Amino acid sequence: MLLNRYIQYSAHWNDSFYIPMHPYGLDLVGFSEEENRDIELAQFLLAAAERVGCQQFERANGLLLHCEWSSNASANPVQRVIFHFARALRERIYKETGRMTVKGSGKNEERELIQKMDTNISIKCHLKIPFNQVMQFAGVQAIVEHVASETKIHLIDLEIRSGVQCTALMQALSERRDCIVQLLKITAIGLNSLKIKIEETGKSLTSFAESLNLPFSYNAVFVADIAEIRKDHFEIGEDEAVAVYSPYFLRSMVSRPDCMENLMRVIRNIKPVIMIVLEVEANHNSPSFVNGFIEALFFYSAYFDCLETCIKHEIECRMTIEAVLSEGIRDIVAMEGRERTVRNVKIDFWRRFFARYRMVETGFSESSLYHAHLVAKGFSFGKFCTIEKNGKCLIVGWKGTPMHSISAWRFL
Repeated sequence: MLLNRYIQYSAHWNDSFYIPMHPYGLDLVGFSEEENRDIELAQFLLAAAERVGCQQFERANGLLLHCEWSSNASANPVQRVIFHFARALRERIYKETGRMTVKGSGKNEERELIQKMDTNISIKCHLKIPFNQVMQFAGVQAIVEHVASETKIHLIDLEIRSGVQCTALMQALSERRDCIVQLLKITAIGLNSLKIKIEETGKSLTSFAESLNLPFSYNAVFVADIAEIRKDHFEIGEDEAVAVYSPYFLRSMVSRPDCMENLMRVIRNIKPVIMIVLEVEANHNSPSFVNGFIEALFFYSAYFDCLETCIKHEIECRMTIEAVLSEGIRDIVAMEGRERTVRNVKIDFWRRFFARYRMVETGFSESSLYHAHLVAKGFSFGKFCTIEKNGKCLIVGWKGTPMHSISAWRFL
């Protein structure tokens, strides 16, 4: 992972530019000729970002031209990362200098690409990249432990997609012998535009439940906007134990506090026994453009390195995921104000936020942690997937760079 190993303090330029320290520290080693070329390219990119941060757009333009000429979307992972960041930086320059109109539509392109992703590609990534399975196991295990004495269980999934996390829960519940499940109900929330896909997921889950002889019910709630969500959408029985599963959902609401406030009030009124929250473990909201740019660069370089390692030969799959990541980069680098639809924040932010709703963090059992490590080791490149505790939550990373957090919560 070249960008995450390189340059500890500074690379001085004729214009006094200086590259700050990697936020997670470095192990400086010798580089090959190709790596040195990539490092130089990264230096030009960071120099351009620094100039944009100072609004020195003409000086930034010359540096950025070098990046654009020397990188492309099908080269090595470093050049691919630089290509996407350079393109986003170019868009920001055009907006700042009036060459591009700021529309302020607030459309979440990244999320739309994820939601419309082909199911086969989603499953292939799920099977090849360790993050999702590691966190899925820990999350499902925590739910199972919190409903151990319940016979009627209601899972509310805020972002169901292909439903792989639901199949894991169904399998675990079907294997219970001391407390037989009388009903598993799953409610999926989605926008009207995703109706067909969410209904297909429901059919698939219903078929899977039948194969397990598991009593099952599926309900889909469709809204034009998540701000419309109400408690009566969920049809919760008095004897049902409710669990909420939120995979990378809340990050899209940080920029919409009223909407998130409404959602959290609804969830609190539902009184779940546990809420599992998966989020990106990164702060891409620094008031300093350059600092935010650097944080994002190292985060995404780790992600591109992971894709290169895990699905290098699955070209269609890799390019699909990188298209999603590219929109994430664009959102961070090129967007401001209402245009900015996703705001990644770290676990400390969520702790402060959830405390407002009298939510307390509950830890993951030692058994969950042990088996999460086993899941990671089951992948061909699982040794690069790191799992660490941060208080009561788990931080899942790649070669030491934090990537995701999974935390469990209950209401007082």
